[in-house]
Amino acid sequence: MDHALPHPSPSGAERDHPWRTIALVVAGVAALELLILVIVGIALLAKPIAHRAITRAAAPVAKKPAPEPMLPLLPRRLVSVTILNGNGVSGAAATEASRVRARGYKIGVVGNAPRGSYGHSVVMYRAGRIREGRRLARDLGISIVSPLDGLRKRDLHGAKLAVVVGG
Repeated sequence: MDHALPHPSPSGAERDHPWRTIALVVAGVAALELLILVIVGIALLAKPIAHRAITRAAAPVAKKPAPEPMLPLLPRRLVSVTILNGNGVSGAAATEASRVRARGYKIGVVGNAPRGSYGHSVVMYRAGRIREGRRLARDLGISIVSPLDGLRKRDLHGAKLAVVVGG
């Protein structure tokens, strides 16, 4: 059977450099290089990850802090309150002390806070006196109630609660 187009016979250049063999060898070398790069990458990444996992596993588990003791709710007349000026405005602590006294609380010390940059007024309480702190905050319209934060027990001068007057 005759074909319209003659079938080209391999020339001398194609016989000396078989392109298919070269392509297969190059693809094999590239695949081998890729495999080596993947193994090296896994080895480099796995070591720090494994080290981090081991140190986390060996680290002690943080225990939840023990809940605060719930002391009986004291009547207002038995709760002493220290009033501290935390905004730098002269007379702010004395004005707040008048408001606190009018609600039936005992006033302890009226003075200045260790720092004068409180943006909002805060009611702080000693351990076990959160309910008294919340009640005082509700009485005064203060939205922030927290344990002694930035104050020490000695700053309270024996009082159960402190009001830090903010800006």
